Amino acid sequence: MRVLVTGGCGYIGSALVPTLLADERVDDVVVLDSLASGSPATLSGCIDETLSFRRGDVREYGDVESAMRDVDSVIHLAAITGADTTHDRRAETFAVNRDGTENVLTAAGKLGVETVVFASSCNNYGRAASTDIDETTEQDPLNPYAESKVESEQLLFDAIDEYELEGTALRMSTNYGWSPGVRFNLVVNHFVFRGLTNRPLTVYGNGENWRPFIHVEDAARAYADAALRPEAWSKPVYNVGSNEENYRIAEIAEIVRDELGSDLEITYLEDEHPGPSYHVNFDRLSETGFEPEWTLREGVRDIADRLAHGNPEVLEA
Repeated sequence: MRVLVTGGCGYIGSALVPTLLADERVDDVVVLDSLASGSPATLSGCIDETLSFRRGDVREYGDVESAMRDVDSVIHLAAITGADTTHDRRAETFAVNRDGTENVLTAAGKLGVETVVFASSCNNYGRAASTDIDETTEQDPLNPYAESKVESEQLLFDAIDEYELEGTALRMSTNYGWSPGVRFNLVVNHFVFRGLTNRPLTVYGNGENWRPFIHVEDAARAYADAALRPEAWSKPVYNVGSNEENYRIAEIAEIVRDELGSDLEITYLEDEHPGPSYHVNFDRLSETGFEPEWTLREGVRDIADRLAHGNPEVLEA
């Protein structure tokens, strides 16, 4: 199988590409990335004859079609992320996230690609009152990032019907954990770094808002599994995460302080808007046979170990 990964130099992509290359079902991987936010350094250890790289922008249809030739499956990660920052980048966010997705789907239909796996987000749910949000819950996007993901999902559903391709949208939990393209604007990673540098952990609002979390390596495994076993991922959309890994943001701060074993100060900015809140159900995911492997506490210890010691060994303690 030949797999195209858009945004393959990013946070999840840098964990996904080696996962795919290590799978005996995959002959080679094509990465399409503009390098606007990623770096070739994130592909360290993956550069050989089984990896092809195309520098290009998903907003440019020609770049997308060129990279997709002779591909069996597409995992479409390329996007502007950082939901809170997209309020000031609305036009750019929609151009990359929505219009880029349209280009990917159009090319997939034209070239006869078998499977498209789309990176969506649980952020789409907004501030839901329910503590049991499943895939049938009405989405209520509160920022341009989530709005663009909701619209892109609809493009995928339309393409499944129009082109008769196998496709699914993975509404991913909030990522955390170490990867070659690790990001520190995500709450868990950010808290660990602040804690290690003896700075207060700052919580917006009262910290009661809910989020589900998933380790970046588990996220990468989910995308790979959906691309390589599309028959098991037969629904058009899945929430991806674990029922046991829904946490309030205040709990995240407490867990980080506890795992770092320090007397870190936790401060609450009551006047700051805490953002979306969603407690998500992942029962549908269990139907695929996929299960996340990491717990949040394990991920916190691993990030701390790597930052403090550069130690690639995981969780000996």
